Amino acid sequence: MTALDSGRIAAQTTLVSVASYLAGFYFTELFHAPSASMGALWSAVSGIVVLQATRRDTWSSASLRIFGSLIGAIISAIYLSFLPFSPFGMAASIFVTVLLCHVARIPDHARLAAITVVVIMVITSIDPSLNPIGNAALRFSESFIGATIAVFAALLWPGPKDMPSAPLPSAQD
Repeated sequence: MTALDSGRIAAQTTLVSVASYLAGFYFTELFHAPSASMGALWSAVSGIVVLQATRRDTWSSASLRIFGSLIGAIISAIYLSFLPFSPFGMAASIFVTVLLCHVARIPDHARLAAITVVVIMVITSIDPSLNPIGNAALRFSESFIGATIAVFAALLWPGPKDMPSAPLPSAQD
């Protein structure tokens, strides 16, 4: 990797982080201002996690992030709609989430789904008055925002591995 590649990666990661943070903050603030900072953080983390060295890897990572976050958000919303936050409830929700991902034959989604459960549950523990479905919808949306910004960054500013290589000169040239 050249110094130019390292600089591109650093700049791209920085731009994705800041853009995701700001978009997550202002989006969440529209619906629930007290959790806007957490929404900004979650969106920035999502952007950083999704951004990869190539477009193909970024798309793949975005898919894992979005579907994993959706699964984790659904399980969390269901649990929190009936029971209050507790560490044991969080553990049970993580167990069910990971098990569901494996049964559905999408084990690669399990880690991100479990992380989403933790984030939603912790935010609920900070603000128990937050509607469980609203909380889950916001966290999913923030994850989607960060993933989308990372995908756009990869499309607009491709890495060297995304560039078509020039054909080698033939012996006749």
